Amino acid sequence: MRYGVVLFTSDRGIAPADAARAAEDAGFDSFAVPEHTHIPVRREAAHPGTGTAELPDDRYLRTLDPWVALATAASVTRRITLSTAVALPAEHDPITLAKTIASLDHLSGGRVVLGAGFGWNVDELTDHGVPAGRRRTVLREYLEAMRALWTSEEAAYEGEHVRFGPSWAWPKPVGEVPVVIGAGGTERTFTWIARSADGWLTTPRDHHLDDKVRLLHKIWQDAGREGQPRVIALAGRPDGEVLAHWRALGVTEVLFGLPDREADEVAAYIRRLGERLPLD
Repeated sequence: MRYGVVLFTSDRGIAPADAARAAEDAGFDSFAVPEHTHIPVRREAAHPGTGTAELPDDRYLRTLDPWVALATAASVTRRITLSTAVALPAEHDPITLAKTIASLDHLSGGRVVLGAGFGWNVDELTDHGVPAGRRRTVLREYLEAMRALWTSEEAAYEGEHVRFGPSWAWPKPVGEVPVVIGAGGTERTFTWIARSADGWLTTPRDHHLDDKVRLLHKIWQDAGREGQPRVIALAGRPDGEVLAHWRALGVTEVLFGLPDREADEVAAYIRRLGERLPLD
């Protein structure tokens, strides 16, 4: 089982490059950052954690661009996986985003994992032109279009929300860019993953993972997918018994959140956390 950290980036505190370098030095396997392009002041979307328009953290308003953040991290690391937890592809032009991700994967030596979300903030999505009630369809088409650009010498795609004729697009990613979906652990989510993604990233509200992971594996197998899906679990403080149970259950990676503190404090936290985990 792999171990990583997720930094809720902002324009204060530790820089992503410094956090990623500290995580790699401590022996962690992955480094992740989130995405919000903006937060509309007036909105109808309730935050899934608070259940209201109130946000639990002002970093939602201050989040750095994830691909710029990960590019800086790539320049000072050599081994650690660079991922998003989660990015919002539906808020971008898929041709341009495919180029950005492929460039980062190429320059980092094949270290990119795309953690993607459907987007809880529908007002934010609306500002990007995502039609109401169509965010899952838009994301599926965008991923399909990006994969075409990543894998085909002459890529083309025809969908409801994105279409382009035969086109050249390089660089290509070093290999396959894994896609994991960060969303609530429901049958609907797992059916979507079995069709269009490579695994599941839990939410902070997904507790008692046993039944959910088993359901994901069943739906994955029923869909005829080979191998096993990736399962990335968000965790609080490390608990040896819980981690051992998750490993036996089929969790493939665990992400630990970093505190919103001064840079030296976060770096020290990463070192202490690494000492409590079975890192190589």
